[in-house]
Amino acid sequence: MKMKKEMIFVKADTWRRIFFTACILVGSLSVYAQKQISGTVKDALGDPVAGANIVEKGTTNGVTTNPDGNFSLSVGNNAVLEISYIGYVKQEISVGSQTHINVTLLEDTQVLEEVVVTALGIRRQEKTLTYAQQQVSSEELLKVRDINFAAAMSGKMAGAEIKKSASGAGGSTKMLLRGNKSLSGSSSPLFVIDGVPMANNRRSYAGGMEAYDMGDGLSQINPDDIESITILKGSNAAAMYGSQGANGVVVITTKKGEEGKVTVNFNTGTTFETVTYLPELQFKYGSVNGAKESWSYDAGNYDDKFVKDFFDTGFSEINSFSVSGGTSKMTTFFSYGNVLSEGTSPTNRYLKHNFTLRESAKFLNDKLTLTSSIRVSAEKLHNRQPAQYYLNPLTAIYFFPRDRNINDFKEYQLWSEERNMYVQNWFVQDHHQSNPWWILNKQPRDEDTKRLIGNVALNYDFSEKLSLALRGNYDYTTRVYERKHAATSNATTTPTNGRYDYEESKDNVSYADAIMTYNDKFGDFSLNAVAGASYQRSVYGDGFTINTRSYGSGGGGSQNLLYPNIFEFQNLPTNQKFNSIFSSRLIKESLFASLTFGFRDMIYLDLSGRNDWASSLAGTGNESYFYPSFGLTLILNEMFSMPEAINFAKVRASHAIVGNEVPFNVVNPQHSINATNGISRNTVMPFTTMKPEMIKSTEFGIDLRTFDNRLGLDFTYYYINSQNQFISLPALAGSGYTSYYVNAGKIVNQGIEATLRIVPIKTSEWTWESAFNYSHNRNKVVRLHKDLQNPIGTGGTEGYESKFEAGGSISDIWVYKYLRDDAGRIILDDATGVPLKTQTTEKIGNLEPKWILGWNNTIDYKDFSLSFLISGKFGGVTFSQTESMLDGYGVSKRSAEARDRGYEIINAVRNGQAVTQIDPKLWYTSIGDRNGVGEAYVFDRTNVRLSQVALSYRLNFKKMGLPLDYATLSLIAQNLFFFVNKSPFDPELAFETSRNFQSYDNFNWPGSRSIGFNLNVTF
Repeated sequence: MKMKKEMIFVKADTWRRIFFTACILVGSLSVYAQKQISGTVKDALGDPVAGANIVEKGTTNGVTTNPDGNFSLSVGNNAVLEISYIGYVKQEISVGSQTHINVTLLEDTQVLEEVVVTALGIRRQEKTLTYAQQQVSSEELLKVRDINFAAAMSGKMAGAEIKKSASGAGGSTKMLLRGNKSLSGSSSPLFVIDGVPMANNRRSYAGGMEAYDMGDGLSQINPDDIESITILKGSNAAAMYGSQGANGVVVITTKKGEEGKVTVNFNTGTTFETVTYLPELQFKYGSVNGAKESWSYDAGNYDDKFVKDFFDTGFSEINSFSVSGGTSKMTTFFSYGNVLSEGTSPTNRYLKHNFTLRESAKFLNDKLTLTSSIRVSAEKLHNRQPAQYYLNPLTAIYFFPRDRNINDFKEYQLWSEERNMYVQNWFVQDHHQSNPWWILNKQPRDEDTKRLIGNVALNYDFSEKLSLALRGNYDYTTRVYERKHAATSNATTTPTNGRYDYEESKDNVSYADAIMTYNDKFGDFSLNAVAGASYQRSVYGDGFTINTRSYGSGGGGSQNLLYPNIFEFQNLPTNQKFNSIFSSRLIKESLFASLTFGFRDMIYLDLSGRNDWASSLAGTGNESYFYPSFGLTLILNEMFSMPEAINFAKVRASHAIVGNEVPFNVVNPQHSINATNGISRNTVMPFTTMKPEMIKSTEFGIDLRTFDNRLGLDFTYYYINSQNQFISLPALAGSGYTSYYVNAGKIVNQGIEATLRIVPIKTSEWTWESAFNYSHNRNKVVRLHKDLQNPIGTGGTEGYESKFEAGGSISDIWVYKYLRDDAGRIILDDATGVPLKTQTTEKIGNLEPKWILGWNNTIDYKDFSLSFLISGKFGGVTFSQTESMLDGYGVSKRSAEARDRGYEIINAVRNGQAVTQIDPKLWYTSIGDRNGVGEAYVFDRTNVRLSQVALSYRLNFKKMGLPLDYATLSLIAQNLFFFVNKSPFDPELAFETSRNFQSYDNFNWPGSRSIGFNLNVTF
């Protein structure tokens, strides 16, 4: 049943109260006008500049220009006006006796003079950087308003691979910069908010035949709070963050109060979502003698709509409200946002609230700046979209015998006199499937996540050259997961009286640092020096869980609830234990320093070093480790006379060594108490000589801007060598242990990244900006360890394995292949004619794409704007267990087409004789089903799609006489269609977002298209 949609209409007097309260909040002061001044703001071409800020200096009194560039403002005597607009040089004009002012803003053609946020929140001129980075603005991020902002960056930057979970709203996102670098640890980048590392604990479960995503820290951030995102792509850029930044850093800079008039912004948007990429199914052949499979050879006329009709039209409503403003002494930013989403899965609901308050104040003659912020989020999620066989309504929907009537089972429960309760209504007892409506209504899953991030920072300027910053941050998250399985649910996973799953856990991260900064110039030389220390303590997954699941018990098992369908702790079986859970704990202390030397604004040299002390290495003698980095930038247009067409040209090179964190609790693992009050003895040998993994990264790049910055190229080549990998080996017999760890191995990632920016059209009315983002990464496991006999596995199930060996690559996949003769023909069993497969799985490809391309465009015409993004992944492979199972059950379109012709076409051999035809059922039940011939279900990952489209129109309410400034109305769409897709599913939706099951389809929720609108109002 759909959740009621509520629209809140606020009367004009209510808005005035909000506006008045906001003014008090930001401490703004009323300015009593004594003089009226008007004017016009234009650019160098004589075109009006709409939206330029006109502020009386030292006050909050200000306006913005209308679409004709005109403004009018009441000011005090001796007023000075500050005129500014993004991309133009700021001006200050004394009013004096003037009553009308004409202003011409000059375009800031020196794009690279812009300041970007780098590691530790340090701001630097972009042109001085010696490493690759790329920025995404809030405007670009919010064009189509994805609920998870990280997913919205896909295709908009070079060198990043981004995958979304198929679980829908609130699902996790995987980001990978420059390939996998660690065999056992994470290769995910560090996420930083306003210079402070944030917790992004990505959680999922993929065990047995159940799987579910549990979101991540990114899903709890309000995208409307983000000012910009800077991607520090490699360890060269992120070395100052130490081991946390070994895989790159995503630096998030949030909005803050700005000096000037109070600005109120309201944003609301609604999108509608439909399933667009279902498997190709057949509805022509039914079952035989009431079987669960559809392997009849007699064609019929069966319902072909029930699969599509099962899915809902989903919707998402995203609303946000913010107030910003202040004086030269104090600024405030407050925002509230909420998301209400119902997915294409019936009963799926997601609700999120975000509150943010950020304030800044100056004291002691503006030498001391105090900044504080608090962010609160609350997420509630009901029936997140699942994957894998069990607890998944899709298996029954896809498998349902075509000759039966699905309407007979929409009443999913029937009264049982024998058990005196409602029981499941389904035509078969099968471990792969249950009544889909029973799963949704009688096995509900609920998640509740609350998060608080508090931050305080002090910055004291001893002089214009020397300053000290002190920061403290606390990040706290609580999670509750609950699932109730009514009695008579799938007997493979649920005992006779039902099953109760409950988990409660918390994460908390404390961070503090002190950073001293010194800037000075000595003739032709400049110096920027940074020195600091940091402390971080992180605890993840601290809590408890209960689970009365009893796989394979046939409904029995000792973990049965005492009374059916009472899901309370006091109804747990007497032998049920509350199991403590704990993911990790780490304390890290660091000292770091960096020096940037400049010469005549043409040569810049970076030198940095960092020393970490990590608690996960305590007791090894290696808990203290140091690593340096250096970089060099040459600005060629400042050094040499260049052709007039070249506006800017620089080359850069950098090299960094960064330690990567090692896993928790492996130096000296201890015994533990298990759920039966017994002792689980540790069988892993202590690793008292463990060293941190070390990543050595070298990169070279060029940055070229030409033709008045209308054509630009940013190109990077990198080579990353990861050593001292953390590897598990089987222990020697008689040692008393089953395994031990070593530091060994070498992984190399090398590749290129390129961004080509073009402005094909730029006139007084038309502008077309276009950007191509290209990246290619090659990952190679150069060596592992001489005693390692078998490949290292990173995940797998029923004929599919993700593993690698020396000479291969991380994310190689292994499957059963056809057994073939020397001529490449499939060998059939001499007696039965069944196709034979290899005895063990064999490598067949790699899950990662060979190269990635994104083409992002914005076309502006007067008050209209059209943006669209085309993204593509090329190469790599995918694997579909779904297609294998559909074949085995006889419900795939290909199995019907084979029955239509009377045989399946093959190239095989039997008893030495060539075979070109085979019975469809014999063929597909042999190669398909759960553990068939995986080679048949490996597909090319290549896909190209129209990812995003936004058509916007900007309204000027002032001309209409309304008490508002401007509004932008947009039509938005995501994932509209594929130009090319060589897989039978959307390969960019992940089964789950860890490394183990990338581009793996096991009844993943199908891909969808969303279309809607968005309204943004500013006053």
